[in-house]
Amino acid sequence: MILNLIAAVVDRDRAPAMSELFENAGLPLVLGMLARGTATSETLDLYGLEAKEKTLLLTAASGTMTAQLMRSAKRKLFIDVPGNGIMLAIPIKSVGGGRTLAYITGGVKPDAGTPELKFDHELVLAVVNEGHTDTVMDAARSAGAAGGTVLHAKGTGGKLGEKFLGVRLADEKELIIIVARSADKAAIMRAITAGCGPETEAGAVTFSLPISSVAGLRAFDEEEAQ
Repeated sequence: MILNLIAAVVDRDRAPAMSELFENAGLPLVLGMLARGTATSETLDLYGLEAKEKTLLLTAASGTMTAQLMRSAKRKLFIDVPGNGIMLAIPIKSVGGGRTLAYITGGVKPDAGTPELKFDHELVLAVVNEGHTDTVMDAARSAGAAGGTVLHAKGTGGKLGEKFLGVRLADEKELIIIVARSADKAAIMRAITAGCGPETEAGAVTFSLPISSVAGLRAFDEEEAQ
C-alpha cells in the first residue's frame, strides 16, 4: 500500500488556496494548524518585524494522488517558487481499518506495492520547552539546517509525574519541524541533542521521518548544486 501524509507549510494568507486544492481533489480530511517561521528574535527586532505567521495543512493521499497534488500546487500556487511555501509527502505505514482508509482517501484505493526506501530528504522534528526555539534553531543551522516551522504544543505528562529522565512532560512546548537533506539529518540531530538535549533547559527531544517527495525546495537544491 502506498499512502502518504501530505504536509504543506504556507504563509497564513495562502492557506485557504492550499486547502481548496486538497478539497477539490476529493480529500475529505484536511487539518490546518497555526504555526510560525524560525527567524531569530535578534533578526526580527533588528528589522522591526514579527515572527512570520504560517499555516501547516495536513491531508492523506495515495501515491498517484500525491503526484497530482504536487503538480497542481506547482502549477496553480507556484509552490516551487522560493517564498511560496513547501509541500512534502511522508509515507504512512498503516491505518485503523478499511473504513478509516476509505474516509481519509475519499474512497480512492491506495496504490499497490510498497514505498521506495531511498529518501533524499527527511523531516526532523524537535519537541522543545517553550521559549527555546532560537537556541535549538541556532544549533540546527550550525549543522546545515536552512530553517524550520514552529507549532505551539502542550505536554501531557499526567500521572507520570513532573519529570521523566530529566524532561518536563506537562510544560508548554514548541514543535519544530525541519526539512533536511538525508545526508545532513544525522548531523542536525546530533547538534540539537549536544547543545539543547533533554538535560538542558531547552529539553529538546528529536526524531525524524522519511520524506518520499517534496516541492518548494528549489533554492535549497540550487544552493547544493553551486
